[in-house]
Amino acid sequence: MEQPPGFEEGGGDYVWLLLKTLYGTMQGAHDWAKTLECTYQGHGYYTSKADPQVRSRVVDDEVTITSTWTDDILGASSTENGESLAKLELGRSYELKDLGQANFILGMKIERDEATGDITLSQRAYCERILERFHMQDVNPRSTPLKPHIVLSTDDMPQTEQEKLEMKNVPYREALGSLMWLQVATRPDLSFAVNLLSRFANNPGRKHWDALKHTLAYLKGTVHYGITYSRNSDIRPYGYVDANYAGDIDGSRSTEGYVFFMAGGPVSWSSKRQDTVALSTVEAEYMAFTRAIQQALWMSKFMDEISAGPGETYNDSCRQQWRHRKHRKQQESPAD
Repeated sequence: MEQPPGFEEGGGDYVWLLLKTLYGTMQGAHDWAKTLECTYQGHGYYTSKADPQVRSRVVDDEVTITSTWTDDILGASSTENGESLAKLELGRSYELKDLGQANFILGMKIERDEATGDITLSQRAYCERILERFHMQDVNPRSTPLKPHIVLSTDDMPQTEQEKLEMKNVPYREALGSLMWLQVATRPDLSFAVNLLSRFANNPGRKHWDALKHTLAYLKGTVHYGITYSRNSDIRPYGYVDANYAGDIDGSRSTEGYVFFMAGGPVSWSSKRQDTVALSTVEAEYMAFTRAIQQALWMSKFMDEISAGPGETYNDSCRQQWRHRKHRKQQESPAD
């Protein structure tokens, strides 16, 4: 690494050879991940192949699951003994700071109702910061993410130098980026609006900016929205998928979307313009269904790893169970 100012030795081109990984270096995150992985393996944890940051351990009927974000670890166990043991084992290898029950994680607020067993994820504080940043905190709220039947296209992009100059200092990308994180984390209701508006991020026009402000006005009236998961709801995942045919007037491509639920709340969702031009409504539906099944198979693999059951996907009147009997047997057969 480069020598820090005031501690130079030798010539100006001399660098230091690190004898130990230093936080912030290029290889630091990789080395830390390998070290943590070895620690977990030493304590009998299984690393998920679907999501390597999730590790689980089953001892008798005691299940312990942890999820890692750099050096932040979120864990859950079916028993208090499993929780205490996990903390004790990690504490022998690292200096831990136990923050107790998680209240915030990655900008999301976690609220619990001990009486009903409900857990709610929300981002009200983040929503309010977005509104203040883009001076929309006093706007009249809207009831929908976009105006009904709105049509946006590349024809609405700036055409003259005067129009480009007017849009030069409009914070379109900044506002769109803020909404992207929001819709990824806790707001699936924003997915289609964000996907549509992002198509014009390279050269937005006044109509695009007005549409984005409409979305922010919708956010103003829904800052309290969140996702609630209930202990009393079915834990088995199920999903819905659909597509609109040739909804993109610029390229005649269709837009597809899916959402999967567990415990009464959405856990995975997407709204995306299809890469290929569909020649019929049926073809658009099949392409959407294929992408949803790809996600369902990934979720199925992940749920298998933490001992959960199969799920179902619904496409209009069509229902598809993720894993039929033959496929389960293939998964359970040992590899040669």
